[in-house]
Amino acid sequence: MDTTRQGAAVNARAIGVEGPRGWAFRGVDISAEPGSLIALQGPSGSGRTCLLLSLTGRMRITEGEATVAGFPLPKRMGTVRSRTAIAHVPGVADLEPALTAGEHLQEQALLGQRLNRSLSGSLPWSRRYKDAARARIDAALAAAQLDPATLPKGLRTSVRDLERLEALRLSIALAVMHSPRLLAVDDVDLKLSATERALAWQLLRDLALAGTTVVAAGSDAPSDALIVRTATPGAQDTPDSSAQDTTAPGPKGPADTNEEEAAHAFAETGRA
Repeated sequence: MDTTRQGAAVNARAIGVEGPRGWAFRGVDISAEPGSLIALQGPSGSGRTCLLLSLTGRMRITEGEATVAGFPLPKRMGTVRSRTAIAHVPGVADLEPALTAGEHLQEQALLGQRLNRSLSGSLPWSRRYKDAARARIDAALAAAQLDPATLPKGLRTSVRDLERLEALRLSIALAVMHSPRLLAVDDVDLKLSATERALAWQLLRDLALAGTTVVAAGSDAPSDALIVRTATPGAQDTPDSSAQDTTAPGPKGPADTNEEEAAHAFAETGRA
């Protein structure tokens, strides 16, 4: 999948999000070129998920200024949403356990085709329509490095039967299907083995090398990633000297916002 785009850089200066329980994050600076891999690192409760949602136009920043894909936030949130995608964000971009991998992929492909029906100018269930959807699915699977032959029942495998790394790959395949300029991924290496973590980060690195700007929350990021650290009040952060490091100060004041609030905060800003 050729995802090379222009204008996909992230530029943020002193951005923050304040919610009903205080600051989710504050004072974050990011400057990244198109095709960068940006790794958000910090303890639970330090605002990583909220920062991901903010950079994709799904949560309104309450201070500072930013541009994503060349569009200002929060002024052009809708435009930024249309040019970005999110994957693996609990409570926001969840997979349905009862559905199969193929059903998820078909639904996403057909949704895109309906939005771009003028591409074919024909009836929705025409052969050309189906072929285009199939091509999108194949390209997304390739980009996410998910081989259906490795699944227990191929694309008929239910989400509940997928291994964690396979589920992550499926979520990413759905997110990249319509060639976003920026991809945001949460909890990249949650409950993965060391080997699986390396594979997950390599996948994101490959997507970035192909031209998609990637912002991901997790640990064990590649040494060439741009590291953005978030921190809770009083937390001691030890910089990783092997990686580019942009430290985000911890929230100021009585802030106890945690990652579980992300879906609620997201709902308050309005779904895309």
